[in-house]
Amino acid sequence: QVQLVESGGGLVQAGGSLRLSCAASGLTFRFYKLGWFRQAPGKEREFLVGINYSGGTTYYADSVKGRFTISRDNAKNTVYLQMNSLRPEDTAVYHCAAGIMIMAPNYWGQGTQVTDSS
Repeated sequence: QVQLVESGGGLVQAGGSLRLSCAASGLTFRFYKLGWFRQAPGKEREFLVGINYSGGTTYYADSVKGRFTISRDNAKNTVYLQMNSLRPEDTAVYHCAAGIMIMAPNYWGQGTQVTDSS
């Protein structure tokens, strides 16, 4: 059974930082592109960041470029999202995803809540 399990969300001050982790199991991790998406209440799902198989190529949405960084550790079957300079509008449920094509993921995590309180 493929599972992607996010962790690291929580409540953070505006301007603060969080690092989200997504641990994968049940798949050959290095064969998948990875990404992070978010969805705020009443909003459409938003693509944030993607990373290719080895980590050499990354993709960033304009809304997070320069603030968020994606990385992967294939030895640990884990993808990370480092979030800096958080803003109230970053409040959302953050999901990691894995796929052959990251914009149409094959697998999704259950999500972790990130809340910027001010």
